[in-house]
Amino acid sequence: MSSADLPNPLDYRKPEYPVDSLFVKRWSPRAMSGKPVAKDELMSLFEAARWAPSTYNEQEWRFVYAMRDTPAWDKLFGFLMEANQVWCKNAGALILTCTRTTFVRNGKENPVCILDAGLALQNLHLQATIMGLVAHSMAGFGRDMARRELAIPDVFDIQAMTAIGRPGEISVLPEELREREKPTDRKPFAQIVSEGTFDFAE
Repeated sequence: MSSADLPNPLDYRKPEYPVDSLFVKRWSPRAMSGKPVAKDELMSLFEAARWAPSTYNEQEWRFVYAMRDTPAWDKLFGFLMEANQVWCKNAGALILTCTRTTFVRNGKENPVCILDAGLALQNLHLQATIMGLVAHSMAGFGRDMARRELAIPDVFDIQAMTAIGRPGEISVLPEELREREKPTDRKPFAQIVSEGTFDFAE
């Protein structure tokens, strides 16, 4: 199955203002084929992440990855909650994202480290979209287990895990996930943008 066989996000999403179609086409499928992702492809995703903006150019993000059918895969896969293992078993790679919480330059707390890591991860997602790969980040995994098993220092927060793979048939998903396997829309401008005042219902 190619990316062309996936639901077309442009059929589900209509931007209110002109933007590059890349932003609208990016979405997070769960259906993956189980076919491997080449290491060079994975490195291209990290290359995109590497060029994200960051505070004082600290580049706080750290990525630990595992490719399927390797010993590292079993370790990272074991961090996932069972509900995520059900569909991540068909991924070609798994990525754990961590963020340094203090500045290297002076040791002080970095209040925007999570934002910077998010920017890097978004770059990774957009590059995956360009390459026709699936990228799906998730919060459902054992952070304490990951810290212990990977010996992650306390100065790093553990943010997310991301499954990378090749598009697969929706039929590989459990029935309860199949209905959700389509691009979602976004909130209208009135709910997220306000000039000069915080004028939101919630």
